[in-house]
Amino acid sequence: MSHSATKIVATLGPASSDPALLEAMVRAGVNVVRLNFSHGVAADHTERARAVREAAERAGRQVAIMADLQGPKIRVGKFADGKVMLQPGAPFVLDAARKEPGDVGGVGLDYKELPRDVKPGDTLLLNDGLIVLTVDAVKGEAVHTTVKLGGELSNNKGINKQGGGLTAPALTAKDMEDIKTAMQLRADYVAVSFPKNATDMEMARQLCHVAGAEWGHKPGLIAKIERAEAIPKLDEILAASDGIMVARGDLAVEVGNAAVPALQKKMIRMARTADKLVITATQMMESMIANPVPTRAEVSDVANAVLDGTDAVMLSAETAAGKYPLETVQQMAAICMAAEQNDAAELDADFSGAAFQRIDQSIAMGTLFTAYHLGAKAIVALTDSGSTALWMSRHRVRIPIYALTPKVATQRKMTLYRNVRPLLMDTSANRDEALTQAERHLKAQGIVGTGDIYAITCGEPMGAPGGTNMLKICRVT
Repeated sequence: MSHSATKIVATLGPASSDPALLEAMVRAGVNVVRLNFSHGVAADHTERARAVREAAERAGRQVAIMADLQGPKIRVGKFADGKVMLQPGAPFVLDAARKEPGDVGGVGLDYKELPRDVKPGDTLLLNDGLIVLTVDAVKGEAVHTTVKLGGELSNNKGINKQGGGLTAPALTAKDMEDIKTAMQLRADYVAVSFPKNATDMEMARQLCHVAGAEWGHKPGLIAKIERAEAIPKLDEILAASDGIMVARGDLAVEVGNAAVPALQKKMIRMARTADKLVITATQMMESMIANPVPTRAEVSDVANAVLDGTDAVMLSAETAAGKYPLETVQQMAAICMAAEQNDAAELDADFSGAAFQRIDQSIAMGTLFTAYHLGAKAIVALTDSGSTALWMSRHRVRIPIYALTPKVATQRKMTLYRNVRPLLMDTSANRDEALTQAERHLKAQGIVGTGDIYAITCGEPMGAPGGTNMLKICRVT
């Protein structure tokens, strides 16, 4: 069956851990499986990763694993009764020194730095902005507030500050341990929560390299953009990462709901221009946690992310804890395909004005230009590191890119690239054999037939990273 060019990231959880269901989800179009390190212990993730690899094998598809780090716990503590009801106008104290469980008058904090991060007049948003508190005074370790928007507040709900400004470091001691687990299970991507700048990402990359050294494993790094402070630093964060995630939940709470759609478009554009990946996440099919069909607004949301040019759309609770994990993936795949079919593919206007210093990059651009004008049915990229396929996939040309690589790690990484279909190439093959293999595959899949044109890029000699220096146009006989 054909799959969408836009990739689907699905979060694993209690609702999606059955091996047969996992296999069905992969067949339905899941390209990347997200392991959420905010829940469970190392053994759970190792077990799930093994199940994913086995399900992918049975489905005959390659799937990437993304380890999503928890990041700093900016949360309230626990309540004596598990929750309290806050009334507008009532006083409420967030106390970092409080040891006993909370009540309607106040609660302890998992995040001990809060008293130093806020001042009178600040607005705090709890539980994804459903509860709003105004800071009146900070006395020692206690933040005194007045409830502006009330409601039910339960154990360990998150805290955001309007406009950003919480100082928590992006990587905690738990994250550092989790990176070791992620490298043991050879996670293809590691997502970093709440990075504020490039340094956070560089540190995460170093930790991954150290932890992955004994297997020679280097994952791709994804920066989750969920803090107001990250927006002005987007350029440097992109430069230090392999991609970004538009994490619309926390971001919306910090910058306001209304600002998010335009920011999403801007972030996707910036990522593509910088030759980086981008995942659009949070509540894309939220209603399908409980319902077998999405709302019209959700259909529109997913389709718009596709039309914006996102590499991937992501499911969180929908597949981790929802009632309809498989149906959600099927619906999402169908929406992506419909949006792609109606997406006007044209060569970017900046094509003629772009300057390329690197030979391999010039070949990638030349291939797109030629394939587009000749009406090629497919592009075949023989790639060691995956960069040729990545560059080509940053431009909106609706020609499928088949990326052949001798490395399983590269194949898995490329499962996240929009419009790229990664295939494993027989390592014993010389170039001519590889090219023959490629054409055979395209014919067998019905992608090309007699008289069709396709383009091939590769490097001479084969196997040198960054060595793509050749473009060949073939007509199928």
